[in-house]
Amino acid sequence: MNRESTRRLILASASPRRKELMTSLQLEFEVLPSDTDESVPEHWSPEQMVKELALRKAVAVQHNHTAQVTNAVIIGSDTIVVLDERVFGKPRDDNEAVEMLDALQGRSHYVYTGVACIDTFTGVTRVEYRRTLVHMKPLTPSKIQSYVLSGEPADKAGAYAIQGLGSVLIDKIEGCYFTVVGLPVSLLSDMLEQFGVQII
Repeated sequence: MNRESTRRLILASASPRRKELMTSLQLEFEVLPSDTDESVPEHWSPEQMVKELALRKAVAVQHNHTAQVTNAVIIGSDTIVVLDERVFGKPRDDNEAVEMLDALQGRSHYVYTGVACIDTFTGVTRVEYRRTLVHMKPLTPSKIQSYVLSGEPADKAGAYAIQGLGSVLIDKIEGCYFTVVGLPVSLLSDMLEQFGVQII
């Protein structure tokens, strides 16, 4: 049963995973997917990247749906996978998914997720991020191929979904599980409180 928030909440994402995580907070919210340029300078740090892209997504919804988002809090989020200094977004195709998983297997990498909240009434904006260390099991080429053929890696940063079939690829994590899924709900809860939205 969802509780009605004192503020309108808008999720600037088409991601089913983020929608599920928002639903778990038992608050009423709307979904308005963002359409924005996701290119960033290569020299930026991972935290700069996810914070900027999360903010861009929220701003895009604010600008593209002005009449629909008055007196609301817009939530944008972005996730990347980082191995050494190499950044992995979503794979363009199956071949790139195989390449990503081959690079990640048997090693540890970081997952960064940025969260941006914009109050369209006051103009106040908050942007934060979290990161989690993920240890992936060693994987044979046949296991990688089998996972890629499942179709799950297609729209996932780093070409895996920790909350799905990809869970069997992971040895352990250090940090927030929900950061890896794509929306650190504990962080979001703290941020929403600053906008007068109490989760519990």
